Amino acid sequence: MTQVKCPICDKPMNFQARSEWPDFPFCSLRCKRIDLGRWFGERYKLQGHDYPEDFHEENEGE
Repeated sequence: MTQVKCPICDKPMNFQARSEWPDFPFCSLRCKRIDLGRWFGERYKLQGHDYPEDFHEENEGE
């Protein structure tokens, strides 16, 4: 048996097969939509690269 917690509401989820939780890793469609809304609202961000200030000027011709 696998035991995990929903990343949104921390509800424990116990299951044998992933097919038992179609919205995995979320416990419900509600939590899945909350997560999506956070991405759309830019509450989550992926770290990008820090390029030097003149990076684009040096590479314009390529």
